[in-house]
Amino acid sequence: MTSLMAKLESGKPVRIVCFGDSVTGLYYHTGGRRTYTDMLGLALRKAIPSANISMHNAGISGNTAMAGLKRIDRDVLDKKPDLVTVMFGLNDMTRQSLDQFRANLEKIVVSCQAIGAQVLLCTPNAVTDTPNRPTAKLIQYCAVIRDIAKATNVPLCDSYAAFDELRTADQPQWRLTMSDPIHPNMGGHRFIAEQIAKSITGNSVSLIGTPPPADPLRHIRQLLIVGKPVRVLAMPPYDRSMKTILPTGSVKTTRWNTARQSLPQIEETARITVRKMKPDLVLLAVPRSASFASDEEFIKAHIWIQNWSLSFGREAWNCVIVHPSVTEGHDNRPPETTIRNLVSAHDLHLIDRMPADQRPATEIVRDWFEGHLNSAALSNGR
Repeated sequence: MTSLMAKLESGKPVRIVCFGDSVTGLYYHTGGRRTYTDMLGLALRKAIPSANISMHNAGISGNTAMAGLKRIDRDVLDKKPDLVTVMFGLNDMTRQSLDQFRANLEKIVVSCQAIGAQVLLCTPNAVTDTPNRPTAKLIQYCAVIRDIAKATNVPLCDSYAAFDELRTADQPQWRLTMSDPIHPNMGGHRFIAEQIAKSITGNSVSLIGTPPPADPLRHIRQLLIVGKPVRVLAMPPYDRSMKTILPTGSVKTTRWNTARQSLPQIEETARITVRKMKPDLVLLAVPRSASFASDEEFIKAHIWIQNWSLSFGREAWNCVIVHPSVTEGHDNRPPETTIRNLVSAHDLHLIDRMPADQRPATEIVRDWFEGHLNSAALSNGR
């Protein structure tokens, strides 16, 4: 990576392509607005302030290394990258033999090097052991990636080892980096970006505390500007007040009933309702009264309530979460902090109540919406 580092430090333009499957691609697991590709750009600029980087995401859900080879010209080589990070394996282990995986990955390396691009091979993240993706089998595919890196003298980012080390040291913290048994959430994507940035620069870079993207109301703001109606799916009590929370425009609100519902029941409603409805705004305000059987069920249900409230791929509507402290007052038990961590891990925006804030819940929510709509309008010259 010596020549790449020199180019980064010089301020000359550097083009990086991240090539992989759904873990690389832009999907609901990370909020639908950015992934480790974007976070890697942030990490490298933090490590090397003079860096002039353009980041390109070439991840496609369901892809194996073989499928990647079929699109490598269009999605990778035609962009004339200086560096290609390559992360496959999670789908290969279910469809391709070890020998097939090795041959396809070697072809990817050769193809990238043939146009003068440097390559960084990456092992995939650790997973929760399932029949389809047993950890013992994933370890074999990671071993192939390490072997190829050594045989071809290509640098390696051992993401699997980093995730596995985190899981061994702090299993609850590792759990909070995962959206489901396979896919990391944005917390996990930050972690991946930190590992790749260290592999490139040789230095540790922390992305802890990186806020979610600005303009969380971009979609509905555009509708309000042109006077189009806004379709809102809102949990109580905010379903009754959306016409006062949103300052202008025609608002049509659908009530998402949560009364006497358990967390798994709310999760199931999210699964069957939101993507079918395709609203312009989802306002989540899961009540404390929603029951759950275990800490794991609490985490899983909250994760999937958020997951199902997002579009499958790139963000197609806005999703905002209201912390229980806003609606029901402060409660310092651990689940309150867990909710905050899970929202951050999804790269979503949270409306929270400050400790000394005694305002009514609807006022807090209304002021949050007005503040973000007005600041976005000002930044766009409106």
